[in-house]
Amino acid sequence: MLAFAQFMLVVDITVVQVALPTIGDDLGLERAALTWVVTTYTLVFGGLMIFGGRLADVLGARRTLLTGLMIFTLASLASGLAGSATVLIAGRAGQGIGAALMSPSALSILTRTFQGRDRNRALGIWAAIGGAGAAIGVLVSGLLTAGPGWQWVFYVNVPIGAVVLVLIPRLVNRDESRERQSLDVPGALLVTASTAALICGLVHAGDAGWGSTGTWAAIGGAVLGYGVFALAESKVAVPLMRPQTLARRPVVSGTFLMLIATGLLLGLFFNTSLYFQHLLGFSALKTGLLFLPVALAITLGAQLAVHFISRVGGRVIAVASFALVAVGAGLLTQISPGDSVATSVLPGFLLAALGVGPVIVTATTTTLANVPAAESGVASGVINTFHELGGSIGVAVASTVAAASLAGSAPGIGGFTDAYLVSAIVAGVAAVVALVLVPAGKPAAVAGHGHAH
Repeated sequence: MLAFAQFMLVVDITVVQVALPTIGDDLGLERAALTWVVTTYTLVFGGLMIFGGRLADVLGARRTLLTGLMIFTLASLASGLAGSATVLIAGRAGQGIGAALMSPSALSILTRTFQGRDRNRALGIWAAIGGAGAAIGVLVSGLLTAGPGWQWVFYVNVPIGAVVLVLIPRLVNRDESRERQSLDVPGALLVTASTAALICGLVHAGDAGWGSTGTWAAIGGAVLGYGVFALAESKVAVPLMRPQTLARRPVVSGTFLMLIATGLLLGLFFNTSLYFQHLLGFSALKTGLLFLPVALAITLGAQLAVHFISRVGGRVIAVASFALVAVGAGLLTQISPGDSVATSVLPGFLLAALGVGPVIVTATTTTLANVPAAESGVASGVINTFHELGGSIGVAVASTVAAASLAGSAPGIGGFTDAYLVSAIVAGVAAVVALVLVPAGKPAAVAGHGHAH
């Protein structure tokens, strides 16, 4: 049930992607607004994730999970009823708030339930579900958009949320009594606002260019905000991000891996979904069906990582997987509208997807296998924060680089291939960084002890 709740949240990251052209036509949205429909959810989800993890540690994981699920369900209903960009984006923000409470709470319960190799196996399943959910979200989006309409990509969460709300109290034990502690609300808001400024700058660059004053003002504001956040956290009695948790090498490497992997994954999804529909003229249903083998590739890659990570260690898997993503994205730079999708798009897309799955498993396992149980909520919030923020940044970058192919009535292919080239370069650089940053040890050897560095 916990994994299913996470599956629902991850599906909602990508479920709007195939529906974007239809949503844009119905509500009259331009590229920037469409980008915000995707990124608002992941931005709020990621920006408040650590705060959600902190709430789980202070108030109890089950209580926080149920509260988040209720907010998420109501916000999904509001998103489906939206008749304007403002209401839809506000609904997506509400979904992000609910998700930020749900995800770290569910993961905290999972990490406290399993130990050692069983924990690694459970985390592997969790990561596999998350990776596959991203691709399945695109498939579901195609089916619903082509059927009852794009509104149903949000409405479908309402009955599912209601069922999960009934089942969780029966399947998850009550929270233990906890000592009241302060919550760093200003820190949560500051890191979210800073990331929003960063996304705003990246999206603005797609319209006004990288030389625009507005672009650099937004990015500069984000950097300043992150600096103020870091300074403030060093002086807060109970900080949102605990320095001793963030200083662990497995946590540093895990957050790096998650940031890059999800950025690459969602950037590729955004780019390819719009390439299929905007340039090739495919229907939402056909686009969704073409993503089905991608879901299978992500799941296969994640399961291979679960099987081998305790044997060869996270470093080998991370480096090899990023290299695979680089090769796949490199192949995608050769796409041509005149060629068959089966030969020009799917080979590279499947290779990249096969490589992303193992990185997500490695990021999750190397982070949570070495964190004390008392900090599992915050630790799960940290890793999931970078999962969502990576997605926000990845979509914003993909949208910006591909802007030339997304504007106007006669789009060309140049913007799409440029975006794929950026993905290939980022994946290649990440492979080199992972070779140095990711610990060479095997997570299973230290899982559950919480004191490895």
